[in-house]
Amino acid sequence: MWEVLETAKNVAKKSRQVQINKQALGRFSRKVLADEIQVPRWNRLYHFSGSDEATVSYLLVLDSLNFCFWPAPGKVKWEIEYESRKLSGYYALAAALKQAIKSGAPVIKADYLADLTLGKLKEILGGEEELPLLEHRLQILNELGQVLLEEYEGQALKLVESAGGSAIRLVRLLVEKLASFRDVAEYQGHKVFFYKRAQIFAADLYGAFDGKDWGSFTDIDKLTAFADYKLPQVLRHLGIFDYAQALAQKVDQEIYLKAGCFEEVEIRANTIWAVELIRQELERMGKGLRAFEIDWMLWNLGQHAEFKVKPYHRTLTIFY
Repeated sequence: MWEVLETAKNVAKKSRQVQINKQALGRFSRKVLADEIQVPRWNRLYHFSGSDEATVSYLLVLDSLNFCFWPAPGKVKWEIEYESRKLSGYYALAAALKQAIKSGAPVIKADYLADLTLGKLKEILGGEEELPLLEHRLQILNELGQVLLEEYEGQALKLVESAGGSAIRLVRLLVEKLASFRDVAEYQGHKVFFYKRAQIFAADLYGAFDGKDWGSFTDIDKLTAFADYKLPQVLRHLGIFDYAQALAQKVDQEIYLKAGCFEEVEIRANTIWAVELIRQELERMGKGLRAFEIDWMLWNLGQHAEFKVKPYHRTLTIFY
């Protein structure tokens, strides 16, 4: 998306707290080229798969809630049990929704979402402790249900269909119709566009449908990286990100960065631009990967213990 990429590039040029190390970026690119790091397959263990309508609806609900899984200071992280194993974070959310659907809960029905209560949402998610920003999550699902009922006959498929096979049009539709997808910040008096969860929905459709049917888009290559808190953690571990001392101390001490502050915007914008530079470097070396595939690679690396030595930045937000 040109507005996401261009505004990220502009922030990266002006950044004071975050710098991209081109040598480390080159080293990582060569590892990818040598196939030491590969694009992960779509995870079918934790994700639900059913009819086309059910799968698309599931992914839209999932990506509507795909943000902020870490616990507040002094709190225990939210976990669920799934097939005799403990899950936390994004995969816990994916699996919790999958279990709810399998149990017969109508969590992907627009009318149910529109009237969903906090108590019911807690039952659906289950697990130990609870996710942060739970009331915000409820508002997001209520809004989603209402918009689907009012404009798309209650069907997520109709929303996707209205994008006409364009991932970018789908992203813009989500941003236009649903306030919770309007992931925009400001930096030095100019707007910066991220659209993290809206872009992830298009990429998840691609992954879940193997790039066919409802996952077939003519412009999927135009998606950018999805600026979250895990990718910057990985980029920093790889040496691709250099934080200024003041920012490094805040991140390492888990001091909250206010949503929209210049430091947070620099971290997110540089994430998008660093992935684009990796994509360009790989293309120069003869390996064609799309930005969202590089994003998937980095996020997957972030699930390994060695990439968690230093913490990720903390920002309380519904956008990631």
